[in-house]
Amino acid sequence: MIDMFSDLFKAVVALLVVIDPIATVPVIIALTDKMEKKQRTSTSNITIITVAALLFVFAFIGSTIFSTFGISIYSFMIAGGILLFLVSMELLTHGEWKFGSQNLQDESGIVPLAFPLLAGPGALTLVVLSFETYGILVTVLSIIIVLGITYAILRLVEPIYRLLGKRGSMIVTRIFAIIIAAFAVQFVIDGVKQVFH
Repeated sequence: MIDMFSDLFKAVVALLVVIDPIATVPVIIALTDKMEKKQRTSTSNITIITVAALLFVFAFIGSTIFSTFGISIYSFMIAGGILLFLVSMELLTHGEWKFGSQNLQDESGIVPLAFPLLAGPGALTLVVLSFETYGILVTVLSIIIVLGITYAILRLVEPIYRLLGKRGSMIVTRIFAIIIAAFAVQFVIDGVKQVFH
């Protein structure tokens, strides 16, 4: 029992660090800046449902998906890194996510919020490894706990935005866009290293 709690603690901490919902707050602010409160709530709900779906699917059948299509986890890391880099460039140059239809603003709850910002290559790789290392119970519980924390942070975006103000949010968004770009480059480098290892 003690071992299970120890494994659960390690799994939760690892997943929380990789998903890092606090770091995505400035990005969420930038993406939802022009939305009404109802739209922001809807985007948060879509985001958390998509993240949950991705994490659970990859935890259970991630290895099978990759082997079926002949894709390595490292190729997935490279693809996710490139997409994440595009997100960071958009945020640096425009201060908001402009890809896709402007009329379908809820799409931002899926791309880029759910993937690749929250349930990115790192998180998806981690749940696959967690399932193989700790088993089904620990993996499922760790995902549920991290999803709960992430959802709470998503719902606190409004007061955080009020605290920072428009100019403060813009500055913080640009700073975090650079950090996201660095994460993206690291994903690509790690993936390339393993592919050509």
